[in-house]
Amino acid sequence: MAWRRWLSILTFPCVLLAGCNKYQHKKPDPTKGVVTGVVLCADTGKPARFATVNLVAAPKKGEKNEGGDPLPAAETTVTDLDGRFRLEAVQPGHYYAFATLEGYLDPTLAFDPDKLKSMSAGVEQRRYGIEQWKDHLTEVTVNVHRASDISIQIERGAEIDGTVSFDDGSPAIGMRFQLFRKTEKGGLISVGLSLLDSWTLHTASDGHGHFSVSSLPAGEYAVCTLMPSEAEEASGRVCLGNTFRKKESKTVKVETGEIAKGVDIEIPLSGLHTVSGLVTALADGHALGQGKVRLLYADDRETTRETSILEDGSFSLQFVPEGKYILQVSEAHDADPKSSEPVPAGSDGTTSKTNPGPRYSDKEIPLTVLDDMEDLAVAVSAIPPDKTVAP
Repeated sequence: MAWRRWLSILTFPCVLLAGCNKYQHKKPDPTKGVVTGVVLCADTGKPARFATVNLVAAPKKGEKNEGGDPLPAAETTVTDLDGRFRLEAVQPGHYYAFATLEGYLDPTLAFDPDKLKSMSAGVEQRRYGIEQWKDHLTEVTVNVHRASDISIQIERGAEIDGTVSFDDGSPAIGMRFQLFRKTEKGGLISVGLSLLDSWTLHTASDGHGHFSVSSLPAGEYAVCTLMPSEAEEASGRVCLGNTFRKKESKTVKVETGEIAKGVDIEIPLSGLHTVSGLVTALADGHALGQGKVRLLYADDRETTRETSILEDGSFSLQFVPEGKYILQVSEAHDADPKSSEPVPAGSDGTTSKTNPGPRYSDKEIPLTVLDDMEDLAVAVSAIPPDKTVAP
């Protein structure tokens, strides 16, 4: 999976995707080295207890960006009550070390996800991650038969606190959130990296509607709450200033170590609608069970919602505010595996993959949402076998 690989720019898949056990220590190995040290909190000078220590191999000079090459192994452990740690059996080489702890700066919240996705997986992304986080990295060289001792400091991050409620005054409980950081040019970039469950932030409002997003780098942020959904891209959002569009959101500035309080969002109980329907083949009207449906704002074509077509050809987008949109259907094809045919043998002689069947043209239709729209019919044309969809 592409997301898993580009998250490897540092050591995040090991820590966040359960690819290793940071509490299980390696046995000593005389053919390798040892890294020991202490992690301290810069704001208090006290030990950073139970902080996660990460050790990632530095890119080698002249190392090529070949996606098929495995990334160097990452080492991870947790500090003790004195803030100390020990990593055994580390391959000799040059490394960067850093530590994370709730409330302190988190590198995953500092990267630009769109920029990462535009890069080739592997060395290029790893170099970008190291460059972006270089002020918070400690260099260490590991040698055979030797213990390298280092000291790591972690810096208190910025924090945004507030409440989310409905317009009748009741708290909105269990709501998820999106943050967008303002760039020097005035644009907004997403904060956080989407993991296996498709959510970029794991903050949720508590039983009183209170929420807190911590470990942030200093910056100016637009804050949005997300309506309940199976994935972030399918969720409706309500942003600070009680607007549905991130570009119209009020922003809040916060410095490193500062807490911005009173960031409150109110969700309307009326004026939100459901847009649903069926995607079919134009030729014979049968349902197409795979593909994407996106809802774009008509004025600037910003994607406000995205969902997958279900096996019966249906789709549903909830909590859509009144307004003018473009409904876009793309990548539509049949879901029935019985209609698939084996792909001709390739250079490796295998025929295990299957052809998903006919592909269909993308289609867009204008929509003006004033009420629920639950019976939309979208018929798309098949693409002739010798044609491809224009990029």
